Amino acid sequence: MGLVDPVETVIAWGIPGGTLLLVAVGTVELIRKKRGKRTGTPLAATYADEVTAMFYGTKRLELEHRDSMSMMREEDAQGAPPALDLERGVIRLRRD
Repeated sequence: MGLVDPVETVIAWGIPGGTLLLVAVGTVELIRKKRGKRTGTPLAATYADEVTAMFYGTKRLELEHRDSMSMMREEDAQGAPPALDLERGVIRLRRD
């Protein structure tokens, strides 16, 4: 009986260790959230998204789309003027 290869040990404990770490970090974040000390994207959610993106290519596309949409500005002035009522079919024009 020989020594266990360190690479085999890391591979064998990788998924269970990562899962335990995810649960521990999520628990700490929930406690901090209840105390009102933390805002922003939780680390556990980011970790879970990235691990899922490793196995599913569509998740990577979803994360990239979410990132690009969060950087876009929302401007109310780009749409129709507020004097346009599409439901009743009424347009009010103002003289300036």
